[in-house]
Amino acid sequence: MAEFKLPHFEAPPTAYQQQVRALFPHIDGRYLSKLLWQRQIPENDLLSYLQYSAYQPTAAAAFGQEMELAIERLLLARKEKTPIAIWGDFDADGITATSVLWDGLRQFFLPENLIYYIPDRLTESHGLNIPGLDRLQQQGVKLIITCDTGSTNETEIAYAQSIGIDTIVTDHHTLPPKRPAVVAIINPRYLDTNHPLYHLSGVAVAYKLIEALYTALPDVPNQPIEYLLDLVAIGLVADLVQLSGECRYLAQIGIARLQQQSTKNPDLPGYRPGVAKLLELCRKTGDRPMDISFGIAPRINAISRIYGDARFGVDLLTSKDPKLCDELAIKTEQANARRKEVQKEVVAAVQQRVQSLDLSTTGTIVLADPNWPGGVLGLVAGQIAQEYGRPTILLNNAPTDPDSPVLARGSARSTQNIDLYQLVKSQAHLLKGFGGHPFAAGLSLLAADLPMFAEGIDRQLRQAVGDLPAPTVQIDLVVTIAELDKDLFDELRLLEPCGMGNPVPKLLVTNCRLENPINRNIKDLQGKTIRYLKTDVQMIDATGSCTAVWWGKKVEEVPTVPCDALVELDFNSYKKRYEARIIDLRPTVAINRTNPQPEILDFRSGLSLENIPLLADIRWIHQCPRSWDELLLEYEAATIHHQKLALNYPAPQTRESLEILQRLIGIAKFLARNGQSLALKDLQSKLGVTARSTRNGLDCLDAIGFEVTMIPIRQEFQVKLLDAELLTGAELENIQEVQEFLAGVSEDLFVEQYFWQVPVELLRSIGATHLGGFSDSEKSPISIMP
Repeated sequence: MAEFKLPHFEAPPTAYQQQVRALFPHIDGRYLSKLLWQRQIPENDLLSYLQYSAYQPTAAAAFGQEMELAIERLLLARKEKTPIAIWGDFDADGITATSVLWDGLRQFFLPENLIYYIPDRLTESHGLNIPGLDRLQQQGVKLIITCDTGSTNETEIAYAQSIGIDTIVTDHHTLPPKRPAVVAIINPRYLDTNHPLYHLSGVAVAYKLIEALYTALPDVPNQPIEYLLDLVAIGLVADLVQLSGECRYLAQIGIARLQQQSTKNPDLPGYRPGVAKLLELCRKTGDRPMDISFGIAPRINAISRIYGDARFGVDLLTSKDPKLCDELAIKTEQANARRKEVQKEVVAAVQQRVQSLDLSTTGTIVLADPNWPGGVLGLVAGQIAQEYGRPTILLNNAPTDPDSPVLARGSARSTQNIDLYQLVKSQAHLLKGFGGHPFAAGLSLLAADLPMFAEGIDRQLRQAVGDLPAPTVQIDLVVTIAELDKDLFDELRLLEPCGMGNPVPKLLVTNCRLENPINRNIKDLQGKTIRYLKTDVQMIDATGSCTAVWWGKKVEEVPTVPCDALVELDFNSYKKRYEARIIDLRPTVAINRTNPQPEILDFRSGLSLENIPLLADIRWIHQCPRSWDELLLEYEAATIHHQKLALNYPAPQTRESLEILQRLIGIAKFLARNGQSLALKDLQSKLGVTARSTRNGLDCLDAIGFEVTMIPIRQEFQVKLLDAELLTGAELENIQEVQEFLAGVSEDLFVEQYFWQVPVELLRSIGATHLGGFSDSEKSPISIMP
């Protein structure tokens, strides 16, 4: 179980914060400036990092002589009408890369001189292979352009040359020890690690080749190269590459183009009906990278995971035939539904096997089983690696030929910044096939050599990193539930696209409860339930409540005790609501900290935020606290963030509890008359009382003639007026629920006055006493009622 790691917060300089706020005056900027500072984005780079229109893209010519050689060979092929084959790969990066070359090259070459070849995931594995080369040679192919593969296929490249086929490699995977016998190899790994093109994925490298061809023959293409950018964004976000430099820029402009596809407007220049249908099926709008990583990419990847043959994925992305695209998209959706179910089954089986391992002496998890489908092993390995904090290698060792030794094929995934490629490469003498990069790889070896392989790789890991540290999860911000709103979402969204090197911000909500859990099984297009579920819950702390989603968990796994929740904030475009996606939970415990106690600044009714520069080292309280829990939550957050706590709320209005009761009844009448529902938090805001009094208010309504119906998962309620003659005046005085509501409201109003008048010295004293934990609302630090 990974530990939550609280960050050490160093407040960004005032000038840095002011620059962020100047770029985006519509946001507060305190969250964004803090995250950008933590991620070491220099002040001079803020504009180009946050606004892609200010970024200066790098020309394809930066690849130097290799790009020149590739273009020279393509120009010759065009002149001689040479048959060309695109050799792609079967994952999302490979399929989009194939699609980019297919669409791009068709601007320069006759359709009859172009074909594409994608290996079958279940029978051929990654990279070039000799049977496939023979088939292409029989079709008259004289030139192969690889994409997202080929760098380490020295043997196959030499074979291709021997049968009269030239090769241009476009790839981004680890380089071979020496340059292969190719016409050109365009791979950003040859560039300096700080080069803006260094982290390009396979689809982005393919795009750069087309970009160079557009530069060489600017008058030939009939469509702008920008029409390819939605495909580039899909492959970039789907693959494990660092989204910085050119990668970030291409993803940003590609997502802007992808969003246009969701309009399903056939008159849109460069319209892709297959992409539009995928967005429809996954209920996404294409305006965020999450729509790719949780929507489009898993579906494209599922094609080969379930069917093996992924070639129709290129037709899906490039065809202009709406009917064909609808059929292929539905077939893709069905594959993804099946993938979810298979993945869940294999995860459960692997977890059971892991229980038999001694993890105190096992650095790398290496497991094989003849019944594990090879198509999902990479996904499962990634889950297991994250769960146990160890590099994980999972293989299928089913016999395929009774006359041949059993071969184990599978996938590897890394964790804790361990270079997986070098780790597996150390056992090259045992491998039959291998390829990948530091975070993910595919491999094959004789099943008989598995024990030797596992022992060798474990020994190599110990030599490289020693004892594995306990896995940790880095927390970016500590927030309350009240902060999980549109304002925070708008600031976090400016960091997108997120990925390697710029992860989705992890938010810690402390001391919260999870209530009203509801399991929702996923269903496929035919309405068949998939054994892959999510749990919707209501997450509540002293400041409010919000909807949360916990994928892959059952109701009985939801804790009933207070917990600390690690979440990502998201907007559900289908349900039109903001929701927290739960990543992990821990029982609430006092956190050991060396942070100094925060200074409390008293600006009650004295200054407004507009009069004071934006400072990340100040945490503002603009609304009068309604309980000690609320205040101590803010005190706790200020402690963690190394901030001062500034009280900047106005004097409370003079109100009477009976006035608030009448307002409650008026709201209920309006809802009943119009048949509308209202969120509990909105009712609380309209009444200006605590969550406890708000709940008492619903009991009060029920007692005086309304029927109150809760909608638990949405934390909303509806009311019906059962009796046209509501109880009034003296009749109300005899109803216990009414008296409880009025008493609670009176206490709330007194607390408001107390926190308006309480001396700061007392707040400092109580905050210091309770640092590291929160008081229970039933056990306030001091009694403040007369």
